[in-house]
Amino acid sequence: MICRRDVPLRMMESRRMYWGIPALLVALGVAAPLQAQLLPAGEIHARVDAALPRAFELYREILTYPNDAHHPADILRLLGWLDARFQERGFSTERISTAGSPLLLAERRSSGAERTVLIYLQADGQPVDPSRWNQESPWVPVLKEPVAGGSWREIPWRRLELAVTAGAAERERLNPEWRIFARSASDSKGPIAQFLTAITLLDEAGITPDFHMKVIVDTQEEMGSPHLPAAVQRHREKLAADMLVIFDGPPHVSGRPTLKFGARGIATASITTYGPLAPQHSGHYGNYLPNPVFHLSRILASAKDADGRVTIPGWYDGVQLDAGTRRILAEVPDDEEAILRSMGVASRDLVGDNLQEAVQYPSLNVRGIRAGWVGSEARTIVPDEAVAELDIRLVAESDAERLIGLLRRHVEEQGFHVLSRAPTPEERRTIPRIATLTYNRAYGAFRTPFDSEPGRWLTGAFVHLHGDEPIRIRTSGGSIPIAPFVETLGVPAVSVPTVNPDNNQHSPNENLRVGSFVEGIRIVMAVLQQPVRKSGP
Repeated sequence: MICRRDVPLRMMESRRMYWGIPALLVALGVAAPLQAQLLPAGEIHARVDAALPRAFELYREILTYPNDAHHPADILRLLGWLDARFQERGFSTERISTAGSPLLLAERRSSGAERTVLIYLQADGQPVDPSRWNQESPWVPVLKEPVAGGSWREIPWRRLELAVTAGAAERERLNPEWRIFARSASDSKGPIAQFLTAITLLDEAGITPDFHMKVIVDTQEEMGSPHLPAAVQRHREKLAADMLVIFDGPPHVSGRPTLKFGARGIATASITTYGPLAPQHSGHYGNYLPNPVFHLSRILASAKDADGRVTIPGWYDGVQLDAGTRRILAEVPDDEEAILRSMGVASRDLVGDNLQEAVQYPSLNVRGIRAGWVGSEARTIVPDEAVAELDIRLVAESDAERLIGLLRRHVEEQGFHVLSRAPTPEERRTIPRIATLTYNRAYGAFRTPFDSEPGRWLTGAFVHLHGDEPIRIRTSGGSIPIAPFVETLGVPAVSVPTVNPDNNQHSPNENLRVGSFVEGIRIVMAVLQQPVRKSGP
């Protein structure tokens, strides 16, 4: 059994240093005044550099908490830790019950503020297979440095501690390319630690946001947030806000500062085709008993053409990219030759003219197939069934129910009797071709205009910090459960990514680049101090 390490005493002691004056005033019920001016970019850098010992200790501590949502007791322990950290920073906290793990709502109000910003953070992580991690445990964070050949070598944590606590000359030894390896290092404990650290540093600088903050912490995001829509609907007044900001995910693959104004939603489907009631000897019954793998293969192959475009009529209906939108998408600096080369493929699917256009359309992906046995376990049999698991990425113009309906009709047109359950033995004996199709709609897509209030506000923060506008992504390819907030609360939403693109999220050996962790704290500080009230018309 994997257990988290005892928290070092220095971590506990360091928390006493996290109380800034505004946080103390809030905790005492005294509203702090709004800030008179912004911290210059140089001062943000200096304050973050000075706080790195505390920041890395906080981050290292949260990484020791297992957070697979399939184990509710672990989630509750992590929520207890988060609850305490938010209260230390002057937030009132509340657990919102769901049919699964509870959500955590943390709120802090600012005197004189007229706007409310809802902030989304994710606490849970993907399941782990410890045997595929190149370290003792995914819950024991490890510091590594790059070595020749693209591999990584573990180095002592002491090197990081010395680099961030030494004088100015010594600090140059902090290597931004070092990586911290642990489950949820990037997705998404890194953003949580960045956010908590940024709040502390603004408090210590006497900077209070000119907006009320509500922070919602999702604890089942990696399971598709199945209970989130109902919880948002039930607590819509409690969660009411003027806009939503998501601290999650990586920036553009170039690593340049980025804002993401939308994300695709996701639905999943499963198609099963059937052969004999039990696997049968292929010598006795090959050429006689129908093989369900060929049935399934015909269904899947008929759904796309040789160039990767979905052939199901109506699949792309509603998506229209005018010249202006195409120009915006083309401005994203994707090096598509390098992407294809790094992925080891010679050509791409021809959906859209480029990567950014491709993700503006709903997708149809086969994420896995199971039938019989392979490799050393292969057997000369006719399988009893073949199963394909699909995911469908949704865009703002698409509807999950409509697309599933189109998929179902397509399977029927291939000559199959389609059921929404497993067939009975009698049905298998009397109906020649049966396919079972089941599905689940996790959440929809969202998209916010670049010139929306949060778009102007966040762009202003990035310009203040970096002196230049960020890359703006119209729709990111991955899915996050934001549509329930957008649809129920009627708020615009924008994502602020703060982790490195090559972080191995969802995979073994997930990591966060040290330089990206530091830069993320700066970004969150710049965002939270940027006045919302000056971003309007």
